[in-house]
Amino acid sequence: MPNTYSQMYAQIVFATKGREISIPQKHKEELHKYITGIVSNRKQKLLAINAMPEHIHIFIGFKPNICISDLVQDIKTASSLFIKEKQWIKGRFYWQEGFGSFTYSHSQLTNVINYINNQEQHHKRKTFKEEYLEILQKYDIEFNDAYLFEWYE
Repeated sequence: MPNTYSQMYAQIVFATKGREISIPQKHKEELHKYITGIVSNRKQKLLAINAMPEHIHIFIGFKPNICISDLVQDIKTASSLFIKEKQWIKGRFYWQEGFGSFTYSHSQLTNVINYINNQEQHHKRKTFKEEYLEILQKYDIEFNDAYLFEWYE
């Protein structure tokens, strides 16, 4: 639409089914490139991405013509098929249902990008569960434990 100007940023977080260690470190960059292509093909801008063995953080600049849920569905569906076709893991690969989406202002870009890029260091001190619950609390998001990711300790 002409004369529409926007500047919106969202961090998207989701986990592997059963929080299984399913994203091999040696294939991480290839997965990042693949997901970057999905985001670009949807005419959105990928700012940072980091896949951990059992979850992923994606930071995007998005336009108002896209529904975040639709984009996440596209990413999850296509990347699941990609991982299965590449046979990176034995058995089946799935992402868990649901995701977290958290918005940020332009002034926070550098901090969020650094946070995502430094996930390996971050998770030496904090589990994914601790991290995710902290984000939900920071954003004052009410949640029901029954609908959070499956947590296997």
